[in-house]
Amino acid sequence: MKDKNQISVVKLSDEPATEADETPEFESISQIWRNAIVLSVVFLVLFTAFGPVQDLQSSLFKEGGMGTTVLAILYGAFVISGFLVVTPLINSIGSKWTLVISIVCYITYVAAHFHATWGVFIPAAVMAGMGAAPLWAAKGHYLNTLAHDYAKKKGVSNDAAVNLFFGVFYLFMTSSSVWGNIISSQVLTPSDANYSIAPLSAEELKLCGKAFCPQNTAGNNTNLLRPPESKLYMLAGIYTGCTCIALIIVSTLLQKLPVEMHKSGGLCAKANCKPKLLIAAFLQLKDKRQLLLIPITIHTGLQHAFFGSDYTQAFITCSFGNWWVGYAIICYGTAGAICSLLFGKLVQFVGRIPFFTLAAAVNVTLITIYLSTDITPDNIYRYLIYAAIWGMGDSTWRTQTLSLYGVIFRDNSEAAFSNSMLWKSMGYITAFAYQSRLCFSIKAYILLANLGLGMIGYFTVEYIEYRKCRAAYKFGTAKERKKDVQLSFMAYVDLP
Repeated sequence: MKDKNQISVVKLSDEPATEADETPEFESISQIWRNAIVLSVVFLVLFTAFGPVQDLQSSLFKEGGMGTTVLAILYGAFVISGFLVVTPLINSIGSKWTLVISIVCYITYVAAHFHATWGVFIPAAVMAGMGAAPLWAAKGHYLNTLAHDYAKKKGVSNDAAVNLFFGVFYLFMTSSSVWGNIISSQVLTPSDANYSIAPLSAEELKLCGKAFCPQNTAGNNTNLLRPPESKLYMLAGIYTGCTCIALIIVSTLLQKLPVEMHKSGGLCAKANCKPKLLIAAFLQLKDKRQLLLIPITIHTGLQHAFFGSDYTQAFITCSFGNWWVGYAIICYGTAGAICSLLFGKLVQFVGRIPFFTLAAAVNVTLITIYLSTDITPDNIYRYLIYAAIWGMGDSTWRTQTLSLYGVIFRDNSEAAFSNSMLWKSMGYITAFAYQSRLCFSIKAYILLANLGLGMIGYFTVEYIEYRKCRAAYKFGTAKERKKDVQLSFMAYVDLP
């Protein structure tokens, strides 16, 4: 899922690593990059289909709140799968075949749009949710392994390699919204010569934007009508084809991880699949830093769902028509793709704090604009620019939140990334659950309140890490100081 951008590190052995233990690695840097590109292309093609499908749910299937309710169910299944399925599945069959099975689940959900009813949608959403957590966990484990091998061969820090590989991955991943929404916009744009697009009256426009309420469908507003069935079938056919292509690529071109190829007798034969791994995330809550990061992690999912379901419905579909949603997402995705790669490099020089602050400022500024201005129907480009700026902030939330978890919880990464998955998903579930029941302005204030609480918790964690970093530098040996600063506190590049 576009908006489930989590990574998870799956431990393949409970035994502590020693210098004598040589973990199998890829043979060359070119082989590492080949697999990184293949994995990125798989997600590009897969989310070229799933991304637009998710973004259009609130606009195309608003009757009874079906579209967003189904998404809430999907993300609920995602959370359950994250705790019950991820570790046993990856440890049993490896990252590659976990990706294969997960993509099959996605195909089921996208194909369900050929017959979009509650009875078809709900089981398909459960399947997609159950496959989504293993998909992202396997991706995270695979990409982390590539970055680790790359760092050893190139002699660079592991943090720098992780930032590089995840930056490149999200360049591909985020750009999927461009290609997928070009398709949706072209298909949904009215092409019938007998179909005329009548401008909205002043009274109808007043019910869009900041005053929009999903339960009040603006009377005669033709922009809110469902497209012809023929167009929906065309979209379903194109996107189902994309998901099948992704399945073929990952099955035939992605190599298994060397460490998984050298395992025998089933990876679940050891203690890796014991029930204790299923409750690791709850034990992680004993760490006060994890508790402090819960609100900002929720915000990562909440703000993405707010844009994808609330902004697009209230400002784009209601005011200009659902065929403009794709163009708004293209602007959003393009800005996000560029910033994902750019910020992934810049964070090595200025640290992550400026980027978290920038993302928060973007959200606060845009929400203030949304709540204080009226719709201007003759200037669609203003709202496309707003979408691009929001994409810049979203790229920061997704990449830097994941990086933050990986850096400060290095010694317990599996439990930490499970918590990242859980609380970000809670943001999605909450936003989709109330999307069709609350007015736009109320949802905007909820987002602002959670953001304020989240930034307080985030800055507190940064202060805790700063104090710990200074203590390590002051009291450690020269060799230990270098390791601590390089591996655990990369953000503090100006440490004296």
